[in-house]
Amino acid sequence: MLHSPRLTSLALAVALISGASLAFAAEPAKPAAVAPTTVTAKAPLPLDELRTFAEVLDRIKAAYVEPVDDKTLLENAIKGMLSNLDPHSAYLGPEDFQELQESTSGEFGGLGIEVGMEDGFVKVVSPIDDTPASRAGIEAGDLIVKINGQPTRGQTMTEAVDKMRGKIGEKITLTLVRDGGTPFDVTIARAVIQVKSVKSQLLEDGYGYIRITQFQVKTGEEVGKALAKLRKDNGKKLSGVVLDLRNNPGGVLQSAVEVADHFLTKGLIVYTKGRIANSELRFSADPADASEGVPLVVLINGGSASASEIVAGALQDQKRGVLMGTDSFGKGSVQTVLPLNNDRALKITTALYYTPNGRSIQAQGIVPDIEVRQAKITSEQDTENFKEADLQGHLGNGNGGADRPSTSKATAGKTGKKARPQDDDYQLSQALSLLKGLSITRDK
Repeated sequence: MLHSPRLTSLALAVALISGASLAFAAEPAKPAAVAPTTVTAKAPLPLDELRTFAEVLDRIKAAYVEPVDDKTLLENAIKGMLSNLDPHSAYLGPEDFQELQESTSGEFGGLGIEVGMEDGFVKVVSPIDDTPASRAGIEAGDLIVKINGQPTRGQTMTEAVDKMRGKIGEKITLTLVRDGGTPFDVTIARAVIQVKSVKSQLLEDGYGYIRITQFQVKTGEEVGKALAKLRKDNGKKLSGVVLDLRNNPGGVLQSAVEVADHFLTKGLIVYTKGRIANSELRFSADPADASEGVPLVVLINGGSASASEIVAGALQDQKRGVLMGTDSFGKGSVQTVLPLNNDRALKITTALYYTPNGRSIQAQGIVPDIEVRQAKITSEQDTENFKEADLQGHLGNGNGGADRPSTSKATAGKTGKKARPQDDDYQLSQALSLLKGLSITRDK
């Protein structure tokens, strides 16, 4: 969600590119001055509206049923001013700002879901792997219509998120609606969320799998290490890699750039455009290639947002990998966190980002090259037919090769193979099949 020290022009500002969430993320900002921005034409202050604001303030203080202090009224006015700009701009109080700074370290308290707003309701952008929310079966696209019995409609996202936060171990009941169906309740205990950003393993000999759950400060470095470990475990150059960005809600912009750069040797990765000069940024790949140019399939879905879409869009535009899955979330805006006095901050949208070919994915998303919807995999018992090698007195192989009779008798009574991720993940199994095909044609 932020620009690393490499972006010295935004010394104080922290740029965010993830969905608004129950787990805000940002790097602690350093005390420094924001570079001055140029304003072309300064409009006069709207005096009538300021008078109206002052009058409303006085009327509330005088006539509201309960006394309200000036500090509360002014903070609420600021919150309203920010929340009505767009779903991702917000005023961060001390607790919100602290959580925002902590979450890029990969540890924070909460349920483990990234959320956005849709039609006045809180919508799940993505459950985070290995968290109470994912274990409870919450899915991307679920609408949270009630929190502990209280309707979320009419609340701001910040208000809803605040209600979902609380003491570690306390239980909270969310009322969800999935695919327009009947509302149902899910009760979850809050926990300390420890998010491992990168997971990797060999799916089969020669074929690696890297899953990124969200883009934290060190994600780029961790992906580099994962590629090196996969090569080491394989004992030779890989034949292909699956990069899994499904249900990844985004995170640190610089990390997204670094991840894409591991697979690219040249060309633009992403650029941003905004009203102020500091929002005009361009990121290009360096010649190093940590992936060694192996065939690549990238998995995305509706829970892939923001930084995930930057990586997917760059690899797609540069023809570096094949995108498979379903359309991504479609968040193409950049937020900047501007620290204020008293441990508070503003999080405001300052730019849109664009893929190398100039595509804005805002409210549209990335369309995969091959659409593959998730499906349940059911295994059937293999029934192998009688073979020539089973016939008594059959001729041997003319080239001296060993006979290959049917294996049904030989395997009878044996337990099945160790479960692999692709065995019950249809999209992943299709990605692996495509990689095998790419590897075969590439070797010819």
